[in-house]
Amino acid sequence: MFDLTGKVALITGATSGIGQQQAVALAGAGAKIVAIGRRVERLEETVASIKAGGGEGAALQAELMLDGSLSSVAQQAAQYFGPIDILFNTAGVNLRQHADDVTEDSWKQTLDLNLGVPFSLAQHLVPAMRQKRWGRIINIASLQSSRAFKNGIAYGASKGGVSQLTRAMAEAWSSDGINCNAIAPGFFPTELTAKVFEDEAAAQRLADSTAIGRNGRLEDLDGITVFLASGASDYITGQVIAVDGGFTAK
Repeated sequence: MFDLTGKVALITGATSGIGQQQAVALAGAGAKIVAIGRRVERLEETVASIKAGGGEGAALQAELMLDGSLSSVAQQAAQYFGPIDILFNTAGVNLRQHADDVTEDSWKQTLDLNLGVPFSLAQHLVPAMRQKRWGRIINIASLQSSRAFKNGIAYGASKGGVSQLTRAMAEAWSSDGINCNAIAPGFFPTELTAKVFEDEAAAQRLADSTAIGRNGRLEDLDGITVFLASGASDYITGQVIAVDGGFTAK
């Protein structure tokens, strides 16, 4: 049920953190990986990790913007291993601005990348998935999809939107065999959370806020990543699944 042999997965934000971890996990389950990001050297590191584990991967350098270029990105991605079966919308930005300091530009940047790009990129990939009557779209939600955090008004708004986007995607496309779900990670060590983890006391307070008693390790995401991408999740769609050590349970 968890075998992804013959499937092609596209992961945005695959240069580091969660996206990079997802790329390696999916390759380990047999998928061929197209890794998208801005930094070529980091993309090549991701692909090298995939190949070191015996998998197949390719790097696609791209700026993900709502400027009409996503159609070209989708076409380029399909040139490596064929049509995309699995899309992980993992790229994101969190500028950590107080509400008083948010500008029109920073608001637009956050909402475009975190919410607009996942929909638009999926829209370009759906026709090929529909032809096969099989596809997976997995978005990245957040604790801030349902909770308010300091200096997170734009990010929280975008991630709240991701939760509803996921449900709307499921309503639109699941009858075509395309399941749409989201993962809502707790606190994991990534570039977006680097400032949090640099403060040991703050990181410990977050760990103490979980039911398990620790913050996340990137490998904690491997299981849910492969599960939602595979046939094991055939009857699951429109769901936002928290992987947060029980943070939202308390």
